[in-house]
Amino acid sequence: MHTTLISVHALRGLMDAGTPLAIFDCSFDLFDPAAGRLQYDQAHIPGARHADLDHLLSQHGDGPRSSGGRHPLPTREVFAQRMAALGLDADTQVVVYDRQGANYCGRLWWMLQWCGHAAVAVLDGGLPAWQAQGQPVEQAAPPPPHPRSFALAPARADTVDAMTLRSLLGAPAVPIIDARAPARFRGETEPLDPVAGHIPGALNRPFGDNLTPEGFFKSPAQLRSEFAALLGQRDPRQAIHHCGSGVSAIPNVLAMAIAGWGITRLFPGSWSEWCSMPGAVFSHG
Repeated sequence: MHTTLISVHALRGLMDAGTPLAIFDCSFDLFDPAAGRLQYDQAHIPGARHADLDHLLSQHGDGPRSSGGRHPLPTREVFAQRMAALGLDADTQVVVYDRQGANYCGRLWWMLQWCGHAAVAVLDGGLPAWQAQGQPVEQAAPPPPHPRSFALAPARADTVDAMTLRSLLGAPAVPIIDARAPARFRGETEPLDPVAGHIPGALNRPFGDNLTPEGFFKSPAQLRSEFAALLGQRDPRQAIHHCGSGVSAIPNVLAMAIAGWGITRLFPGSWSEWCSMPGAVFSHG
């Protein structure tokens, strides 16, 4: 079972062995939401389906939500129904990838862990690594899946809501890690949300810092060293992650799991929810 990362070689081996797989291409662009589907249509791993951030991995409109922010989570029950409709069951090994440095596919990895499905892994290096190693791609989407029974299990990933996070501000043992770019963290620019700045006391770890120049996740030892330097005396296992809307924080969650600290907590509403709350406090610089 693959539960964090999977290499191109290992995925190819599972495909050749006929292992029950569900592969999802999560390519997306926050500034051009239609771009991800166009990228998928141009080239994707054979058999992969497109998992759109706005339509599959968020709950917009009138449906029940589990979080606020720009990309609200659906309830676990609703998401389980979506996964069942896509042919997943408890025995399915899921592999997720994108073209954006695991920025978007991590969302599906985390949501399945949240639903209690351990057998989900991020393709290390994404589609660029798959193609660089000479593996085939296709343009046609696979035929519609046969719906299966996808039962919820105890959550393997936890959330923190805004009120709980507010109560933890200043707690010396609880690190709050912000995955946004440094200029957004410092409040110098804010292209997506109405207020610039960051949650008081948060530490900045841009999600791309988890990757090598070639686009692969750094080694467990290197990730452990870098997070330890960031956190100082704070307890890594108590970390709470956020970003702009609960998406790009997840590469940090995944990186800490790779480093050996398990799946640490996510504030899914993130800055987009925090900055819209009445009486919310902000920091700059």
